[in-house]
Amino acid sequence: MFQFPRLEFDPSADALREEVRGFLADELQSDGFTPAADCWVSAADPEFSRKMGARGWLGMTWPSEFGGHDRPVAHRFVVTEEMLAAGAPVAAHWIADRQTGSHILRYGTQEQKQTILPRIAAGECFTAIGMSEPQAGSDLAAIKTSARRTDNGWVLSGRKIWSTGAHFSHYMIVLARTSPAEGRNRQVGLSQFLVDLSLPGIDISGIRDLGGTPHFNETLFDNVELPEDALLGTEGNGWAQCMGELALERSGPERFLTSLVVLEKALPLIAAYADARRAVEVGSILANLRVLRRMSLGVAEMLERGESPATAACVVKEMGNRLENDIVQRLRGMLAGIPRHAWPDGFDGLLREAILHLPSNTLRGGTTEILRGIIAREMGMR
Repeated sequence: MFQFPRLEFDPSADALREEVRGFLADELQSDGFTPAADCWVSAADPEFSRKMGARGWLGMTWPSEFGGHDRPVAHRFVVTEEMLAAGAPVAAHWIADRQTGSHILRYGTQEQKQTILPRIAAGECFTAIGMSEPQAGSDLAAIKTSARRTDNGWVLSGRKIWSTGAHFSHYMIVLARTSPAEGRNRQVGLSQFLVDLSLPGIDISGIRDLGGTPHFNETLFDNVELPEDALLGTEGNGWAQCMGELALERSGPERFLTSLVVLEKALPLIAAYADARRAVEVGSILANLRVLRRMSLGVAEMLERGESPATAACVVKEMGNRLENDIVQRLRGMLAGIPRHAWPDGFDGLLREAILHLPSNTLRGGTTEILRGIIAREMGMR
């Protein structure tokens, strides 16, 4: 039913991996960052993002005329994989580099591409996602945020929620209704807007997660005046554009490597207390990681070919979310019987962080129930 093409790493990708590992080792040695679980969501450091931009590790696959580096998707995969494995503070630029930049590249005006993309690639411009709303939940077609035409452009009104990093972002891509739904077909009449978050009428407030970190936000748009060219793509094509954006969001290695930094920190300790039960648990986790990595690379290859792997991306996220939770739960089981004083420095904090962030894994980017519905429909089961 689902085919995942093979993406091979050539010698240049291997050389890049060594370069990235060297950079991360230097940063760790100089106290440039403290490893964090869920680093792509909760560990934001604009200075670290600028360092990555200076090394050409943001906007890697974009054309050089827009600040990119014309590199293959395999190179971007290497950088993201190594950053996640190290628990590096990449949250500031993550959404802009992962999906907003590619979305602007596909649907933006020439001016947007020339002014915004080079700043993202330099690690100087951050973005947020404006899809979910309080009353809509996972039913994206039920959004009420609206945009109406004026003589000078648009007026945007409504409320978005769960906007990761909106409090430090410069732009947000907002899904809004620009014309009524057609009966039961609520997917028509939706459009996307590239909104400058410094405009008057925008209020952003943080929402603390279980770990006490306010990386989620609620964003209010009170009759915000937008210029004509704030419309991203085609009026009324917002639903299709959103689905393409979600394919970028759902299939990356962050969907199964969020807790890897915790596992890696624990492995020497588990090895010191190795037994048959722990060996089976570690083997099972590593085997599943290899499978998901292979699938994620396949989706990256499909995106590079210009294909639309929306359902394949859902499969990666659904399986990845289960594995993320499984890693932490199994790790807790493997630690049972190991004296607390034997744990490495800082490990209890990392583990606590990973446990507190587990509930959000199955919510962001589409709930498990939504993903399973999409997969079932593709398989002709509903």
